[in-house]
Amino acid sequence: MLSTHFVKTTRALPVHRQRVSRCTYSTKPPTSELPQPRLDYRSISENVTSKSLNALNRKAAIPNDAVSSVARAYSELKRISSELNSKRNARSAVGERVRRSSDSAEKEAALNEAANLKKEVKDLEAALETVEQECLLSALSLPNDTHPSVPLGPESAATVLSTHGPPVLPSNPKRDHVTVCDHFGLLDLKSASVVSGTSWYYLRHEAALLELALTNYAMSIAVQHGFTPMMTPDVVRSDIAVRCGFQPRDDSNPPVSHMYHISPTNPSSPELVLAGTSEIPLAGTFANKVYSSLSLPLKIVGLGHAFRSEAGARSADTRGLYRVHQFTKVELFSVTTDDASENMMEEMLSIQKQILQGLNLSFKVLDMPTEELGASAYRKYDIEAWMPGRGSWGEVSSLSNCTDYQSRRLHIRYRPQGGVTDTPLPRLPFAHTLNGTAAAIPRLIVALIENGVQFNDKEEITGIRLPHALRPFWIKSGVRDIIRWDDTD
Repeated sequence: MLSTHFVKTTRALPVHRQRVSRCTYSTKPPTSELPQPRLDYRSISENVTSKSLNALNRKAAIPNDAVSSVARAYSELKRISSELNSKRNARSAVGERVRRSSDSAEKEAALNEAANLKKEVKDLEAALETVEQECLLSALSLPNDTHPSVPLGPESAATVLSTHGPPVLPSNPKRDHVTVCDHFGLLDLKSASVVSGTSWYYLRHEAALLELALTNYAMSIAVQHGFTPMMTPDVVRSDIAVRCGFQPRDDSNPPVSHMYHISPTNPSSPELVLAGTSEIPLAGTFANKVYSSLSLPLKIVGLGHAFRSEAGARSADTRGLYRVHQFTKVELFSVTTDDASENMMEEMLSIQKQILQGLNLSFKVLDMPTEELGASAYRKYDIEAWMPGRGSWGEVSSLSNCTDYQSRRLHIRYRPQGGVTDTPLPRLPFAHTLNGTAAAIPRLIVALIENGVQFNDKEEITGIRLPHALRPFWIKSGVRDIIRWDDTD
């Protein structure tokens, strides 16, 4: 998925009175249809220093004592659990004495002791529940672990893993995609501003056809690699989004979510948000299920819309189609065993590269540094394409290995060599999940137009050259003749 920031806050309106808003961050847990997340408190408690350093390296917005709080709460949780088990055993023994006692005085004493033990058990159960919640809330704030090969530092520390495609074209403002779109009437920002606001858009004529072609092209390659196609809902429960790791927010005061929230009028309605990426509903399809290891990996390619408020974006990033509030996205998602996710990450990267190579774009693959990792990512690759009209590289794809971060929150497990069941069972390993962009449509349109615009000898715009790979997916309109096809292999 393309990187951004999300968080949840509100509940949902009935369909006839929906109101969408960008809300301030709330720490109130959303209502859920799923069991509570099952996190590894023991690992956190035994690795306080490394977990704290990991959060620091990632600049994770967590309380200063979050890791040590988990360790303290987990220690208390174990103590209370041990005492509670002891009291329960004692209560069972006293109950047996009551049943066997024939002496009234002895029976009365046993009954009094049983009553005292019952109260003690009740108090310990309440204390255990409180400590469990303290442990959970502190642990939920922690980011995933980090792959040892991930570079340390900010975005500028990213490592270039590979470069692909033709030599880059010189920067040229005449290639700016907004300028080209205005020339051919492909993009209507003015009408969208009236209808929806800034950073919304209409695609017209060949640009609309280009979106359809790109969508089907990317889907076709994913399906060829064994990914099952799926159309996803654009509305999801905020609980699912949070469990997927979309909790970060911006640095304003109070913090503001980068998700659109559907505000409620009915307190009993579930909390709903517009999906920031189809990764969220795709991950949700696996929630609270146990799979056979023989059925893994599971591979899905989803088509949906991404909704991003993108607060705080400035300058060239907000121009035209580069950073918008809604866009079509084809998303790769996979579920693997815990020892297969790194190989799956490379497989998914090869698919992303195949898609971009077919589009004849100049691009580079980056291993993103610690400060650029979202809460769920163990490792993240970004792919940036050269956009000569903007005069810079622009992110067009992202790929994250989330290991068991999402599956522990969504309860996605597998039974080694076993059968399939929808009923969660204890002590089964958690699956690993991965997600990656197959096609973020508007940014691909930017790259294709800026690299493909054609000029005559007078430097006048005459047409747009598109890669031959899109031609089988093109709908012929028969009205205008501005598209030139690159028919070379």
